[in-house]
Amino acid sequence: MAKNQVDEVTEETVAKGGVLVKLYFDMQSKDKDQLQPLMVDLINKHLLKENGVVYCYGSVEEPLENQGIFVTSAIVTMLVKSFFSLVSITFNYAPAGVEILEPVKDMKFNVNDLQSMLIDLSQLSLGYSKFMLERVLKPEDLKNIEKQIENRVELGKKLMENGHGGKTDGKDDGKEGKK
Repeated sequence: MAKNQVDEVTEETVAKGGVLVKLYFDMQSKDKDQLQPLMVDLINKHLLKENGVVYCYGSVEEPLENQGIFVTSAIVTMLVKSFFSLVSITFNYAPAGVEILEPVKDMKFNVNDLQSMLIDLSQLSLGYSKFMLERVLKPEDLKNIEKQIENRVELGKKLMENGHGGKTDGKDDGKEGKK
């Protein structure tokens, strides 16, 4: 059987480190009529436009009523350029489930890629923390925390510039842990 363009793109992307997944989402509302359009917007206006997404499509279920609340779900098939794009998407959109379809074998990551992913996760977490704190803290407390965040970013930049963030030889240079 001849491959179609989607199969070819999928095969090429996965060969270069991409990941084909199914993401499972659910949404609830008292207004039945708003659920499906909101889920379609999630797919077409948000997920499809995320960094690293090659393609994305989904099917949205008819809402079901349960004790006055309507619930719908969607299964979204997505091809992303890298595992790190997938991590960011799952962190930002919190699907109810994730199923990796391809690759079907183990994935390998080098240390620099893993460090980069961890830094990205740290920044995402920091952004969410800041978002939450802005809503509960007094303005003067928020300014203090923003200053601490700025200092942390600067320290991170200096550490990376000085080579402390990119060691891959596994050897201790004797500088860490001494005061």
